[in-house]
Amino acid sequence: MMSRSLTPYVLVAPLMIFIAVFTYIPIFMSLDLSFRQWNFLSPEMPFVGLRNYEQLLSSSDLWNSLRVTALFAVLSVPLRLALAVFAASYLVRESAPSRILRGALFLPSVTSTVSIGVVFSWVFATDYGMVNAVLAHLGLPKVQWLQDPHLALWVLIFVNTWKQLGYDVVIYIAGLQAIPQDLYDAAAIDGGKRLQVFRRVTVPLVMPTTYFLPVISVIEAFQVFTIVNVMTKGGPAGATDMLVNLLFEIGFVLFDIGRGSALAVLLFVLLAFLAFLKSMIVGRKVHYES
Repeated sequence: MMSRSLTPYVLVAPLMIFIAVFTYIPIFMSLDLSFRQWNFLSPEMPFVGLRNYEQLLSSSDLWNSLRVTALFAVLSVPLRLALAVFAASYLVRESAPSRILRGALFLPSVTSTVSIGVVFSWVFATDYGMVNAVLAHLGLPKVQWLQDPHLALWVLIFVNTWKQLGYDVVIYIAGLQAIPQDLYDAAAIDGGKRLQVFRRVTVPLVMPTTYFLPVISVIEAFQVFTIVNVMTKGGPAGATDMLVNLLFEIGFVLFDIGRGSALAVLLFVLLAFLAFLKSMIVGRKVHYES
């Protein structure tokens, strides 16, 4: 008869094996490949040391992708969180319209990203897109939304925000619903104004959510790929060439697995550093008990 102390380990063993095979082992394989030269076909993988990292760090494509990705994150994450807080504060009330709107907002989050990219490619198409059709109806000239280097990134920010907003709203609603109503009643008895109650009661008690969502949103922003690949493929002129899109081009178009793996390692280190920095700055202000 199996010892009771071993039962939990046996039960979680299949999941741990799955995670090890499809997560941890590939991470170490990528780290090893980043120090080698390989093209997928050659049976030989010679060790080249830090040459892949040197080539990456001296490449203008890497710094352009890093700049574009950072700009995408800086512009999209605050916009998403601000809209999510605003929407959640109104949808937190239990009513039939609120439930319907929650579902409508959350639906894009579980919709295929490829489908969303294809649909919005049509919406923003220059010759037959819905947006330019509306502009033409208003007597305004057509706009090359996806061909203009100054506009293409903003289109991607809009599409990504539209897709991810519902998830952020649901998480914020869960955080707001966890705040005891007694605290709001006490604040009302003390004569607290709505803005004061929001700043003194809501903001401190929803800090776990406010800490969680930016970390997840920044990681998601730095890993965005599908929308870029479907809508712009990194163009025009590299204006939307995100880090993961560059990784895809190096690894699966040029078949330079060594440099692609090196870029994956650099991206992993960058995201780990950003998460650590975020925990140091915001983590001390988080209150987990009400």
